[in-house]
Amino acid sequence: MERRAYKQAMFAVRDEHVALDIVQDAMLKLSEKYAHRPPSELPLVFQRILQNTIRDFYRRQKVRALWTTPVSALFGTEGDEDYDPLETLEVQSESKFMEPPSEQLARTQMLAIIEKALEKLPTRQREAFLLRYWEEMDVAEAAKVMGCSEGSVKTHCSRATHALAAMLEKQGIKL
Repeated sequence: MERRAYKQAMFAVRDEHVALDIVQDAMLKLSEKYAHRPPSELPLVFQRILQNTIRDFYRRQKVRALWTTPVSALFGTEGDEDYDPLETLEVQSESKFMEPPSEQLARTQMLAIIEKALEKLPTRQREAFLLRYWEEMDVAEAAKVMGCSEGSVKTHCSRATHALAAMLEKQGIKL
């Protein structure tokens, strides 16, 4: 659960340290406020907390940017702005360790292409897609986590799958 939550946070914020902080905050909130809940409810509650924690991060960033942008413009930027932590993140399936190296490479390359395509999706489409197809939630659960109607989840998922298919087709990958 932690790795998948981390991956979701990485897709949302694109900073490994911030993603780790978000997952940690979400887990702390879950344990502090929902320990009395039945274990079967916790995954859905955790997903809602995680998504809200990500939204809170962006709200804080928006307020900070409002106050810090003029100050930061005076000093310039440090470091490489083109650095993307997702490019260094390795995704491996433990169940495929006996796979021939050529198949491992092909799978790793395919996952990297899909992850790049996922990054380009609008936030709500990406969120719906990841909840439905990565977290394997049904429409009702995803709607509850996203705080929207089931119809909205279906619409976002449909648009996401069509957009992903088009992006992958441009790279010569047919689904």
